Amino acid sequence: MEPDRTRLRELQAEFERRGDAVGWFEALYREGLENPDLIPWARMAPRPELESWHKRTRRDLKDRACLVIGCGLGDDAEFLAQAGGRVTAFDIAPTAVAWCQRRFPASSVSYVVADLLNPPPDWRGRFDFILECNTLQTMRADARARAMTSLASLVAPGGRLLVICRGREPEETLGEVPWPLTRAELAAFARFGLVEQSFDDVLFDDVRRFVVEFS
Repeated sequence: MEPDRTRLRELQAEFERRGDAVGWFEALYREGLENPDLIPWARMAPRPELESWHKRTRRDLKDRACLVIGCGLGDDAEFLAQAGGRVTAFDIAPTAVAWCQRRFPASSVSYVVADLLNPPPDWRGRFDFILECNTLQTMRADARARAMTSLASLVAPGGRLLVICRGREPEETLGEVPWPLTRAELAAFARFGLVEQSFDDVLFDDVRRFVVEFS
């Protein structure tokens, strides 16, 4: 069953009216503090699509520099760390990062506050593996284009990017946030030198999702 996104959409619309495309994340985490049921994407477990991809590909992450975009409550980051990765995980919401640090006090993951639209300069070309799960689908087209440009710049030579998002056909309406993406929209990563290696169109919890790996 789909989680209730009523409050999420109210906050997103409120901050958008202020000209702030991302401030609603921190507001939502503050309202949901210590109650993950109020965070629609919080599963308190790794994304099944990530687990399935890793099991299928057997991608070796041992000692690889990994980055998790919009880490939320940290379960995907912890999964990558358990797979041997040297993981940095960031979120734009300080409350989310602090929540991760409390949940996993002995973690090897470096949880930090950062903005995908303006990442630290020394992250450029640094990461062997990047996980982007459900962040792009929360952005309108202009911000998403900027985010994709920034994201691609963080991939190291020979590195990999895994994108997990809601999917739709071009003729389907966008509806409300989260906004599903088309395969053509994701193909824009090719402009930044990334090559699609695999594309999976899956149904999970009755929601169509794309799982796409780029190199």
